[in-house]
Amino acid sequence: MGLLLVSALALVFAQQQQPASLEIQKVKENLYVIIGGNSGNTAAFITDKGVVVVDTKLPGNGPGILEKIKSVTDKPVTMVINTHTHGDHVGSNTAFTGAVEFVAHENCRTSMEKMDMFKTDEGKKFLPEKTYYEKLSLLSGKNKIDLYHFGRGHTNGDTLVVFTALKTMHTGDLFAAKGAPLIDANNGGSGVQYPKTLARAAAGIRNVETVIPGHSAVTDWNAFKEFGEYVAVMVAATGQAKKDGKTAEQAAAELKLPDKFKDYNTNRLKDDITKIYAELK
Repeated sequence: MGLLLVSALALVFAQQQQPASLEIQKVKENLYVIIGGNSGNTAAFITDKGVVVVDTKLPGNGPGILEKIKSVTDKPVTMVINTHTHGDHVGSNTAFTGAVEFVAHENCRTSMEKMDMFKTDEGKKFLPEKTYYEKLSLLSGKNKIDLYHFGRGHTNGDTLVVFTALKTMHTGDLFAAKGAPLIDANNGGSGVQYPKTLARAAAGIRNVETVIPGHSAVTDWNAFKEFGEYVAVMVAATGQAKKDGKTAEQAAAELKLPDKFKDYNTNRLKDDITKIYAELK
């Protein structure tokens, strides 16, 4: 009986060590999203010459991503775009070998260089070799992809990826889901700058209809704009609470937002307000 129990526990542990199952969903024509893996959403864009992957999930998910891509095309992966530095978005870069070009914002690369997995000689091969500052256009015609960086938010190296012909944008975790965002101050994120960055994005990007958030279901441009409004209202209310002499704890407990945001997740709200208070000192 004891051996059976040990075997059962070993099986459970082994299953926990395996990446969660992945699912591929068609977004538009030659664009797919791969969800699961306890990680951010991965996009797979099939171009004339190969597949462009946006974000690679946690370590161990690479084979699963490649398997899902092979279920829809025989073309090889030729490019990986990382929207930001976090392990659930760059962790499986090392699975994409061969003639693969890695692309990200220059601040994202700087942050990735500090991650253990990219410090070895082998790991350095999977760092972005192509970087940019404000905007970068990749490929051309129906395959054209525009990369945008509008400032600090989730991190200081967030990229918005626009598949121009499909009028679709992958936001990474600059817009992860409807709720209080994660502000990674250690990697340059800023609560104070977050709404300004989102406003610049909403004003500066044209002809996008469909949006792939970092960690939630495919949605639309209006949802992205509404998220920007939410962050702006939240940050403004936080600033007013500080002026009124309230503590961060009081501000979080008493914060009242418009009814249109009643379904937004507030799990990170107290943490966001604390970080915004620290910036406002």
